[in-house]
Amino acid sequence: MLATSRPSRRTTPPPSLANDAGEDRRRRILSWIERHRSPVRGSELAQHFDVSRQCIVQDIAILRAAGSEILATPRGYRLPDAFKLGHREILACDHSPERTEEELNILVDHGVKVIDVIVEHPLYGELRGSLMIESRADVQDFLQQVRAKKASLLSSLTGGVHLHTVEAHRAEMVARAKAHLREQGLLLK
Repeated sequence: MLATSRPSRRTTPPPSLANDAGEDRRRRILSWIERHRSPVRGSELAQHFDVSRQCIVQDIAILRAAGSEILATPRGYRLPDAFKLGHREILACDHSPERTEEELNILVDHGVKVIDVIVEHPLYGELRGSLMIESRADVQDFLQQVRAKKASLLSSLTGGVHLHTVEAHRAEMVARAKAHLREQGLLLK
């Protein structure tokens, strides 16, 4: 009796088709992020595209390497604002981690958007973390994530010294926020 071999069933597509599927998914991920004005969480993308969260992380890395400027914020992935607010400035701050909420609330209460946090590391040079905080709700979301993940703030690497890139509609808004930060001893002199 001759043994007949049955064709093997592939559970994954051949590499060439897998690459095409990945490229198509990455195009659709980029399109999805472009259509949303607010950040899109990686878990939302994973669920929508029926892949793992790790697959989304890899897809975002590939998109970035190909030149897509995708920001990873504490609230999710987003593209840079096409229309920036009228005035952008860098503030130098110095305070303990316990005063982070106070600092961020002062900024957003004056209508100032906190784009990022920057520290100067002795080994790696400039380290930057995207924040995109523009309301008290954003401040609370950020601090909740810090607590939930038991994460250290970047400023803990530099004894509290850090920079923030900020934006506002008018320079006066930033000036008022700076004056308030200075009054509270949060601005680096």
